[in-house]
Amino acid sequence: MKTAIIGLGNMGKGLAKRLAGNADLTVASRDVAAAAAFAAGLKNVKSASVSDAVAGADIVILALPYAAALEAAALPALKGKIVVDISNPVKPDFSGLAIGHTTSAAEEIQKAASGSQVVKAFNTIFAGVFEQSAASTKSVPVFLAGNDEASVDAVADLVGKAGFAVEKTGGLDAAKLLEPLGMLNIRLGYGLGRGTAIAPNWLAIAA
Repeated sequence: MKTAIIGLGNMGKGLAKRLAGNADLTVASRDVAAAAAFAAGLKNVKSASVSDAVAGADIVILALPYAAALEAAALPALKGKIVVDISNPVKPDFSGLAIGHTTSAAEEIQKAASGSQVVKAFNTIFAGVFEQSAASTKSVPVFLAGNDEASVDAVADLVGKAGFAVEKTGGLDAAKLLEPLGMLNIRLGYGLGRGTAIAPNWLAIAA
C-alpha cells in the first residue's frame, strides 16, 4: 500500500527513516522544500505537497501534534483512506492529558475523519527509539487500536516493516487506555529522568 507521512517533526522523520526502502513512501509537510531535501537523503522515498501526498496514498500517517492532527483529519481527501493517529493529547506544560477517559485523541480524529478508518499507533514510542537499530527494537511493541480489522492489519504490516512488534488492543475505544500509557511513558522519560530510549511492554509470566 502507498503510504504518506504528513509532518516532519522528530516522530515523522524517525518513522520515515525506519520505513525508507521498506515501503512505498511519500513524505510531506507545509515546507515543501524541506520535505524534498529530507526525502532526497533517504532510499526510495518521495516528497510531495500535503494535498498531493494525501491524494496518492492508501495510508496517511498524521505525524502531527493532536490539535494539528484533528484539523488535518477534516480534509475531504482523506475519505476512504486509512488514517494513522500517533498523537498524545498532552497539555502545553506536559503535566497530563488534555482529554481522556471519556474520549481520546484517536476517537475525536475519527469523528473529524468520518469517511476514513482511523488506527491508533506509535503513541507510546519516543522519537529517539527510531534512532536505535531495528534489531534492538524488534520486540518493542507498537500498540494498535482500530475498528476495522483490515485497516489495523495494514498498519500492522507497516509496524513490522519499521522494525517493531505488533500488539493489537481491539477497537478504537482502546485509545482511551493507550494515550494515558503514552503519558506515563512521557512522565518516566522526562519527568523522572529515564530518558527517551524506553518503551512500555507487556510480559507473559509463565505459570
